[in-house]
Amino acid sequence: MKYQLIVFDWDGTLLDSAGAIVRSIQASCADLGLPVPDDAQARHVIGLGLADAMRHAVPDLRPEDTPAMVERYRFHYLSGDHALTLFSGVPEMLARLRAAGHLLAIATGKSRLGLERALDHSGLRPLFHASRCADECHSKPHPQMLEELMAEFAVTPMSTVMIGDTSHDLQMALNAGVEGLAVTYGAHPHAHLREYSPLACLNDVAELDAWLTSHA
Repeated sequence: MKYQLIVFDWDGTLLDSAGAIVRSIQASCADLGLPVPDDAQARHVIGLGLADAMRHAVPDLRPEDTPAMVERYRFHYLSGDHALTLFSGVPEMLARLRAAGHLLAIATGKSRLGLERALDHSGLRPLFHASRCADECHSKPHPQMLEELMAEFAVTPMSTVMIGDTSHDLQMALNAGVEGLAVTYGAHPHAHLREYSPLACLNDVAELDAWLTSHA
């Protein structure tokens, strides 16, 4: 196989959560009387660690107000995360890749607690071999998450591919010397993703699955 290790982003790549994240950021700003970012600005920060995302979404956010912003975000997001669903075809794609012998991992801007909650709710936990989160590594696009995953399984960058829906995912892949694969159904627009020279831009999970079947 070409890619022994296949690393997935979570939000906007496997879970249809980008809209909920945007609404939670905007509601948090409204709660605290801060400028409310538009949809595009809020979508751009998806994939970053939570504190970094809040600071980028609200450039005028004072450091002392960041904990309150994070708390309000968690309140709004967790009040509705039980209703979020995986993109159609995700469980079947992951099961096929694992059965074919690939190592599957997650590199996400979520916290460890948030990812564990999401894995339990989605039922995907048994399909992944490892994961890295933003509260235990540097936030994307720093390469630490990918570097640790490759080291854990003694896999080379040439045998690794990173799949995500944001420029943060693709820049992390570039920083780690890993090839990146973009999906266009998540947070960032197609044209923006193209700037980071992904192997391909796939428009839905069926296209992603077909690409991996042919190339991975």
